[in-house]
Amino acid sequence: LAEAVIVNPNHAEEIAAGLKTALEMPEHEQIRRNEIMQERLQRYDVVRWADDFLSQLPAIKAEQEHLQAQWLGPAARKKLLHEYQQATRRTIFLDYDGTLVPFADVPENARPGRPLLTILRDLCRSGSDIVLISGRDKDTMQNWFADLGMTLVAEHGAWIKPRDGKWQLIRPLDSGWKQAILPILQTYTDRLPGAFIEQKQCSVVWHYRRADPELASTRVRELVDDLVNYTANMDVQVLQGNKVVEVRSGGINKGAAAKMFLPKDAVGTFVLAVGDDWTDEDLFRALPGTACTIKVGNRHSCAKFNLRSHIEVLELLNEIRETQPQECGL
Repeated sequence: LAEAVIVNPNHAEEIAAGLKTALEMPEHEQIRRNEIMQERLQRYDVVRWADDFLSQLPAIKAEQEHLQAQWLGPAARKKLLHEYQQATRRTIFLDYDGTLVPFADVPENARPGRPLLTILRDLCRSGSDIVLISGRDKDTMQNWFADLGMTLVAEHGAWIKPRDGKWQLIRPLDSGWKQAILPILQTYTDRLPGAFIEQKQCSVVWHYRRADPELASTRVRELVDDLVNYTANMDVQVLQGNKVVEVRSGGINKGAAAKMFLPKDAVGTFVLAVGDDWTDEDLFRALPGTACTIKVGNRHSCAKFNLRSHIEVLELLNEIRETQPQECGL
């Protein structure tokens, strides 16, 4: 029931915020949400739910066994912190949405809080090279993070801002294709209430986080098929993310951007990468085998380890911040 106001029952502040949202919700919005949920429950009753549940149990068990060894446990965490402490140079690649903050219905609402900004600033001051590598547009990243003293990479690697430098386009890109793609995205936006389009300099993103999940699953398949066929002869990529479909200029990915910031000499170097999306798989694959790569969530990944949520990522970064590097690394 995605239309309900979802809260964590163990988080008092989140419960209070959820109650406030529900009490202040306009009546027409309450009616709209309830109608969608009632219609879904009529189709997806307890018998169908039980059948689906039982049919998925064998696959889920196999998935659990596969993932169990990948969680970042105490031993692996201790080894990671030790390697960080002993390294003479430290480079940390971080995704943003879904990795450092939870996803928001509207991207602008996922602003970084003071605790996160403090952790990032302290890591930079400790001598670590922090590279924030995100799908966000460069103006947003500039406004939120420019004064922290770290490298910023926007639009999955299209734009790069070195720690003490200016924004630069990684290579000349032709964005003329966007005018041909926008009408297709607008058609599907009209067909899926709650969906909206976000335009960036080198990409266009179709968001559907606020849409009805069942209808969205159908529309997404149709949209991706249309886009793949339409762009077959264009230098663009059609990519699916977490509740988004993105069309971006070809040849751009996080892995290619990350290689620009890897130390040439791997001896004594600590490299950590954390991300939650399929776009981060390019980053994980581009890093040397000695790097520690972490996927947020329990999906399949080429990363070495998994963490369950952005909260665990912040806990890990806080532990790293409190680990005093050896003097020769400063």
